[in-house]
Amino acid sequence: MTNRNAIRFDRVNFAYGVAPVLENVSFTIAEREFAAIIGPNGGGKTTMLKLILGLIEPQTGFVRVFGRTPVVARRRIGFMPQHPGLDTQFPVTVMDVVLLARLGGGHRIGRYSGADRAAAAQALEDLGLAAMGNRSYSKLSSGQRQRVLIARALASDPEILLLDEPTANLDPFVQDDLYELLHRLNEKLTVLVVSHDVGFVSKYVEKVVCVNRRVVLHPASAVKGELVSMLYGDMEMRVVDHGHHSD
Repeated sequence: MTNRNAIRFDRVNFAYGVAPVLENVSFTIAEREFAAIIGPNGGGKTTMLKLILGLIEPQTGFVRVFGRTPVVARRRIGFMPQHPGLDTQFPVTVMDVVLLARLGGGHRIGRYSGADRAAAAQALEDLGLAAMGNRSYSKLSSGQRQRVLIARALASDPEILLLDEPTANLDPFVQDDLYELLHRLNEKLTVLVVSHDVGFVSKYVEKVVCVNRRVVLHPASAVKGELVSMLYGDMEMRVVDHGHHSD
């Protein structure tokens, strides 16, 4: 990890109409850090994600991605949405899905360059999916589809990998496998995961951004029962302690 900031929020306030969503939010995520944004539904996570992507702007304060405005730096972010908008029954291959990341800059579907196809092939290789390029996307398991969507995010050659609820609807074994994968990718990328479920917090996560209108930063090891109760109120949540204990 370096000392360079990949993402910076500085005194950010945002409201939809008169309803405040984020209040005086300040934090940084360093380059090649593995971080998580957690909080209850409606707590402001999605708004923070949109601010990072430059889809909305704060009313006051500012957001920077590698020192630039999110709109300018957006192409340096590989994004995996919670709802990808792909019809699982549509007859497309794995390679077709990954190549979607290369659209833009005048490209049309089906008119990909050799560089586009090389980037997509490399992304599949990085995800252990090199042999699946011609397989039908509809025939994949949920875990395999998540990997394909991460490959699609990687195919844009990003410096930040931003994932919205990546472990939703995955069984615990597949979740663990996914976080092992993200840990490997974190060797060369900043990884930021957004989730409503504190139980996902992986042993590989270094920083946890707890948001419920306001933001508090914690090391992952500090995400314990009392903190969760403060964040989520009386909602029943599971907490996973990934700390290392001596015998």
